[in-house]
Amino acid sequence: MSLVLLCTGLLTISPSQRKSFMFVFLNTNPNRQELPKEKSDSLQTAHMANIDRLAKEGKLLAAGPFHGGGGIFVLNTGSVPEANEWLQSDPAVRAKRWNLEVLLYSPRVGSVCSVGENYEMISYSFVRYDLRDGALNERTNETWVLHREYLRNIAPSDSIMAEGMLGEDRGAILVVKGIVDEEQVKRDPAVSEGMIRPTVKKLWIAKGSFCEKW
Repeated sequence: MSLVLLCTGLLTISPSQRKSFMFVFLNTNPNRQELPKEKSDSLQTAHMANIDRLAKEGKLLAAGPFHGGGGIFVLNTGSVPEANEWLQSDPAVRAKRWNLEVLLYSPRVGSVCSVGENYEMISYSFVRYDLRDGALNERTNETWVLHREYLRNIAPSDSIMAEGMLGEDRGAILVVKGIVDEEQVKRDPAVSEGMIRPTVKKLWIAKGSFCEKW
């Protein structure tokens, strides 16, 4: 059994194009220190300046906030220590404004592309599938096949901007153009059986960050 069965397999990129990145979830820290507005604004300004610097250095390929808080970075490395070193250059990260998750990202649909300085922000539906511990060791081949087929109902292939695996059997992500019905996502056979747990959010990101074509 492999986590590959979590994936759609609809528009997979060729082996020559495959590359791994570090996908960083910036999860809002519920215990972060309450700061005066002036200090909070100063940290945000420094945070954005650091994003620009990392992007110009080719270290940060994509970044964007989630509606409601938190966000993502995609770093141009396959090394966790290197990713952590780059992240610590961010004053807001050092101030523990977020709880970070740093996971290897292996794209299967799309990839990650730098968009340069002139870009347009766009919103996508972002689905994160967290894999339950031990799920891959169970005899659930049929469930994973049903999950893959069910994804076709959630997101036709022409609306999928990105899809790929996270970490060592940590789960997968799906980035879709348009709105995804969260209740429909929950009716997925693998979700119903408790194999995976989905989280659906709206992501704001630069158009072209996933090398998608419009």
